[in-house]
Amino acid sequence: MGGFSIWHWLIVGVVVLLVFGGKGKISDIMGDFAKGIKSFKKGLADDEDKTAPPAASEPAKTIEQGAQTAEKAQEPHKVG
Repeated sequence: MGGFSIWHWLIVGVVVLLVFGGKGKISDIMGDFAKGIKSFKKGLADDEDKTAPPAASEPAKTIEQGAQTAEKAQEPHKVG
């Protein structure tokens, strides 16, 4: 049950440097961690958009087709 080995002291030293060190503050570390998670989620969403099949859309009508549709709508309906 003796003293700590060199590995224990190295780990304690790294933790102390991260917590109390100059730029390695906990808030900076957590901010960077949050940015990493957000970019990871964005990357997953982009991958899903690329693999999703394109939605079936109606082909665009030409001007002539639109004019024919408008003429048909203006014709009176005959009741027989």
